[in-house]
Amino acid sequence: MLVGKGYDDVTLIEASAELGGSCRTQWYGNHPYTVGPRHFLTRREDVWNFLNSSCPMHRYDAGHEFLTYVERDSAFYHFPIHRDEVAEMPDSSQILEELRTVPGPEGAANLEEYWLFSVGQTLYDKFVNGYSKKMWGIDSNVELTDFGFTPKGVALKSGSKAAWDDAISGFPLAPNGYDDYFSLATKDVKVLLNTLITDFDITNYRVKVDNEWHQYDLIINTISPEVLLKNAYGPLRWMGRDFLKIVLPVEKVFPDDVYFLYYANTEPFTRIVEYKKFYRYKSPHTLIGIEVPSFNNKLYPFPCKKDQAIHRQYIEALPSNVHSIGRNGSYRYLDVGLIIEQCLDLFKNL
Repeated sequence: MLVGKGYDDVTLIEASAELGGSCRTQWYGNHPYTVGPRHFLTRREDVWNFLNSSCPMHRYDAGHEFLTYVERDSAFYHFPIHRDEVAEMPDSSQILEELRTVPGPEGAANLEEYWLFSVGQTLYDKFVNGYSKKMWGIDSNVELTDFGFTPKGVALKSGSKAAWDDAISGFPLAPNGYDDYFSLATKDVKVLLNTLITDFDITNYRVKVDNEWHQYDLIINTISPEVLLKNAYGPLRWMGRDFLKIVLPVEKVFPDDVYFLYYANTEPFTRIVEYKKFYRYKSPHTLIGIEVPSFNNKLYPFPCKKDQAIHRQYIEALPSNVHSIGRNGSYRYLDVGLIIEQCLDLFKNL
């Protein structure tokens, strides 16, 4: 796209051995997977059409479902929390009374208040309290002060059991997922793999590679801007994941319409994904991925206003022709669809 905008000398610098990051298809036991589910979601037809035109997709027109295991009930329930399932819960009368008296989330100052004001104490404790503390490695959900991404668009849902029924949802048709798109998108670009930038001089649009400075007219950054500006305003907090893979000797584990399982209790992991659901992979065995919160990598920006204020300082300090995008560059909890949307909007305005 940059070449089409008149930039005839475009260089992409990638620290790893391949393009795509956690969206790239890996293989384990002859099963395809990505590091974390990389399903595609968007509310914009132009974003869907852009990716589908070069990376053919299949759509989940009926949506797909998430379940949360609540150990205290010894039961699985849909997430987002589903109003129709309250009657099945052993403490349903207490929950219904709390739902009658909740004030609504307006005015909530933190994640805990958002949920208590939306669904009451009992449902908050079942689905959110322990899960969010585990997800972010914190002692109290009062610490989480930016919760606009929460929770799948709604706190309490009725009707369809699909996790998202107001967005286009899909996944690539190809057995290797998004991989072919990475090559297509960089076909007119000089790609430097296994290449580290060892120093930054962003004010002068320069980066140092192999002890040599390279200057550019435009820099598009996808790493945290704290690295570009050498922690000038202090570190940003991140949460990561350790990722475990297990092959099981059965054709499938999850129910047909269920793609994710969440665990809101004291177990160390947060989520389990059955990857053949996305790839529509045929095998007598199945691969599941287990996600354990970790500080070993930078995958999730902290949803706290104080961290976002630090990020804004970094962004405001960048020169006009340095654009910081993607989940790390934007310090926002963006999925694949939102990142493509962000890129399309950026290129439209270059």
